Amino acid sequence: MMNRMRSVIIVGVIAMLALAFSAADAAVQEATFAGGCFWCMVPPFDRLEGVKKVVSGYTGGRGENPTYETYAAGGHVEVVQVTFDPSKVSYVRLLDIFWRQIDPTDAGGQFVDRGPQYRSAIFFHSAEQKALAEKSRADLGRSGRFGKPIVTEILPAAKFYPAEDYHQDYYRKNPVRYKFYRFNSGRDQFLKKIWAGEKLSAPGARADGSQGSGNWRTFVKPAKAELKKRLTSMQYKVTQEDGTEPAFRNEYANNKEEGIYVDVVSGEPLFSSLDKYDSGTGWPSFTRPLEPANIVEKDDWSLFTHRREVRSRRGDSHLGHVFSDGPKPTGLRYCMNSAALRFIPREDLEKEGYVEYLKLFRK
Repeated sequence: MMNRMRSVIIVGVIAMLALAFSAADAAVQEATFAGGCFWCMVPPFDRLEGVKKVVSGYTGGRGENPTYETYAAGGHVEVVQVTFDPSKVSYVRLLDIFWRQIDPTDAGGQFVDRGPQYRSAIFFHSAEQKALAEKSRADLGRSGRFGKPIVTEILPAAKFYPAEDYHQDYYRKNPVRYKFYRFNSGRDQFLKKIWAGEKLSAPGARADGSQGSGNWRTFVKPAKAELKKRLTSMQYKVTQEDGTEPAFRNEYANNKEEGIYVDVVSGEPLFSSLDKYDSGTGWPSFTRPLEPANIVEKDDWSLFTHRREVRSRRGDSHLGHVFSDGPKPTGLRYCMNSAALRFIPREDLEKEGYVEYLKLFRK
């Protein structure tokens, strides 16, 4: 009797563990990116929180079981397949990291590696990934950062074949050879020029695989012509011409929803609803920035008085002014123009690619 009971308990435990592992597996998703040599595409994703593994391999061609010697002849492309937990890192974030590793205007390969097997591409695994990838590509094209059309393909995911063992984690196994190849490929020199003044990879991992820190996201200021199309006349006047919107008659002065406020031009996170208060001035006011690194303060001597102007770092948008008459704990009042901001409600943070700020609003 006891043996039978033990057997039942063991079977029950095994079943529960199987269900738990199944649930965990169901929560994991895959993303597949082609960016030239797959050695160079592993490090930017490898140490990112929420990424389970990054595997180098081949996809998109004809024939089964391609090898390093045969994959190009079969029309396959070098890719990395990223397995990730979307509750910890969003697909939008992975897309932003991807764009910072490549030359998306080159249809003939990537840097020193030439041929269709080295072309850039995003292989989507769902309709949602396809839509997000297309939006991301369109946004990058409108930004004018590269000065040429974006030619990176967006294709349905095909069967993925892992590359040979010696290709996996090459930057770890052969650091000297990897760094020698990477430098001589011209990749880093190109990326440094394009993304001057900004980090090239995710927090915790530099593009070459060494440890580092910094902001991963692609915050860019679109070209003037694009801004004139995208922004309302008031948004353009405030952000580009240092204007001021009417007090009380603006979008966010009385907004009490939970969420964050980002630059309407670049998308940089600027302020949180947790630091917002009613200053009685008729403009949205905050006691402190959400991300101080995204804020620039400058002396403003207009209107025959001294004030501290507040601008966004990457978008260079005029946001408003900061005053020293605010409440505790900072004693500051960041008095902003609604027209310079875009509000993202708490429930949309993950969808919009700001999942890391969700933790601010968890009870």
